[in-house]
Amino acid sequence: MLLAEAATPAGASLRAILAALVPVHGGRLVQLPVVAAPAVAPPPAAQADDRTTIGAGFVTVEGAVAAAAAVLRELRDERLDDARFVLCHRPDLPNGDEAIGAAVDDALRLLRDAPEGSLVLSPEAAAALARDPGPNLRALELLALDGGTAIGGSWAVAELVPASLDEVGRRRQARVGGLRYTGRRRRPSGEREPLPRDLRLSGRIAVLVAVAIAGLWASLFLVPGAVDWWQARDDQLLARVVARRREVWTDLATAIAWLSSPWFWRPLRLATLLVLLVFRRWRHLLVALLALFVLETVVEAMAVAIGRPRPLVPILTSWEGYAHPSSPVASLTVTLTIAGLALLPRGRWRRVVTLVGTLLVAAVVLARLYLGVDHLTDGVVAALLGAAVPLVAFRTLAPSQVFPVRYRRGGRGAHLDIDARRSDAIRRAVSDQLGLEVVAIEPFGLEASGGSTPLRLTVEGETGGERLLFAKLYSTSHLRADRWYKAARTILYGSLEDELRHPSVRRLVEREDYLLLLMRQAGIPCARSFGVVEITPEREYLTVTEFIEEAQEISRAEVDEQIIDEALMVVRRLWDAGLAHRDIKPGNVLVQDGHVRLVDVAFAMVRPSPWRQAVDLANMMLILALRTSPEQVYRRALRFFAPEDIAEAFAATRSVTIPSESRSSLRLLARTEGLDLVARFRELAPDREPISIQRFSRRRILLTLAALAVIVLLLPILVENLTGGGFL
Repeated sequence: MLLAEAATPAGASLRAILAALVPVHGGRLVQLPVVAAPAVAPPPAAQADDRTTIGAGFVTVEGAVAAAAAVLRELRDERLDDARFVLCHRPDLPNGDEAIGAAVDDALRLLRDAPEGSLVLSPEAAAALARDPGPNLRALELLALDGGTAIGGSWAVAELVPASLDEVGRRRQARVGGLRYTGRRRRPSGEREPLPRDLRLSGRIAVLVAVAIAGLWASLFLVPGAVDWWQARDDQLLARVVARRREVWTDLATAIAWLSSPWFWRPLRLATLLVLLVFRRWRHLLVALLALFVLETVVEAMAVAIGRPRPLVPILTSWEGYAHPSSPVASLTVTLTIAGLALLPRGRWRRVVTLVGTLLVAAVVLARLYLGVDHLTDGVVAALLGAAVPLVAFRTLAPSQVFPVRYRRGGRGAHLDIDARRSDAIRRAVSDQLGLEVVAIEPFGLEASGGSTPLRLTVEGETGGERLLFAKLYSTSHLRADRWYKAARTILYGSLEDELRHPSVRRLVEREDYLLLLMRQAGIPCARSFGVVEITPEREYLTVTEFIEEAQEISRAEVDEQIIDEALMVVRRLWDAGLAHRDIKPGNVLVQDGHVRLVDVAFAMVRPSPWRQAVDLANMMLILALRTSPEQVYRRALRFFAPEDIAEAFAATRSVTIPSESRSSLRLLARTEGLDLVARFRELAPDREPISIQRFSRRRILLTLAALAVIVLLLPILVENLTGGGFL
């Protein structure tokens, strides 16, 4: 029963809105008893007949909630500051006039003490909504429910009970008809994203330098006389320098020029790449390799295209190749720049090293000019280009504000650093889009996750306390790592019949949120979703769910027959609902208060292949057998699955189908106790021919050929690079 009351002048408008919207949501207006008006306490400044009370009956609480939300939307332009609504529920009574009459009587008693401009619920209605909001979850977000105190010992003004909407939207509100209409503050058009890829001043200068160098090179080919003009200027300067040569200066210049030798910059370059490799900083490593490849390619190509000879003066050191641009200076500069950007955190030390490196390169350019091996423009252009290329590459592809330099062994390279800048962006986004004020952010469960960055959020409670939420941060780096992993797996094992390829991070998080909804509707015990939060458009998103407190992984929990049955029932419900989890491992199966909870549905699938569903069953039975015995698990599994189902599951099981976390535990068990769980389950189940999962396809053949081509092309370059420096 939904009861609405407003001042009589606005009663006609309220009645018209209810009459139009109530039937749409499966309800009907009801005739209130004659005693309705006297039963409701009027405001002090008004009489009882100055109020209009209207009632509507519904079959379900969800229908009443949806209708109340629709009424709120219609009342945006109405000034009903004193309106109040009451929602009652009497599940103990059968449907019919008797139930409606009892609900009306209860609603009138509750309305008597309801504050103006509020919506109150009976405890039964609140409990019904808390148990299962059903498909009208979003409709609930439109209702602001007020806290209150007991009334007459039998009724209470309900607190904001639905756990999935606890504290959501309370700080993003508009007054509509005296009720709080909750909204979400969006990012205004034109506002900069929280974590922009900004070149900053030095990056913009680097771009201008690169454009200027390109213009200079173009002038050498397009402008008649440009080569002679530059050559005359360089020769004049070089003649003055040669005229001032002294033996002591020659020794000093020779020592400084040695820094441009491969014997100096190549070990520094290899050490830089090795540090990035050891600390699994894949993003910085790839950007560094890209910058080296671009710089070396451009320098070599332009040296051959321009073909400038060495200066026509006595040269006091060894040399090879053309003079412009100076390849040794470019190699030294790009190596020092990459080392500073990739190894040093942003701040004072990076600035100091940058200054020292700049002075060092300038000294090398002057030393090579003194020795007569380079013209001034040869060294200056090479130095500017060697600094500009890596600077633009790192500022564009690995900016410090998004990928800060951190030294941390262990964990997975795909995890993003939650520094102050990213934490602030997450706090603002969660506040704006979910209405939750985040108190603290901390990584959580990193060891069991490689495809995202899991976080535990501490948010403010409405009554001053705090509560925990679980969030997963996805970025394009996770998506890119997943694609590389699947490409490598396709080459090694073939194309799996249910391979998923996510086109974007946005689609990935939308899909996970949708699958959580499907699983809850199917009765699968998984976390309730709070929704998706956009951190940086098309680059970073956050999925927020409830935090399953006081839960532990099944690998650490006490597993009895009830836990075994509940875990197997989860797989049975997945099968019946046409779903597959695709990542059943100890870290994704939790035990809370003696009950099984399934988490992390990012890889789940709708209408999967029978092979994938069979693999889900096998993986669940394996992690249960790790804590009990295969005989006990097999015996309990026969209560939910046919023997042929179990035989099919283990006929389809291979090393590649078992998550790495489970695979490690299985290997440890086989090593310590000599027990092969997969083989044991195959003995218990009926005989079944192995199911092949290694498939040859056009994609596998093309990927293999492409990988071989890359190896054939890069291996000679690597060997030449090493042997040219004298290290082999």
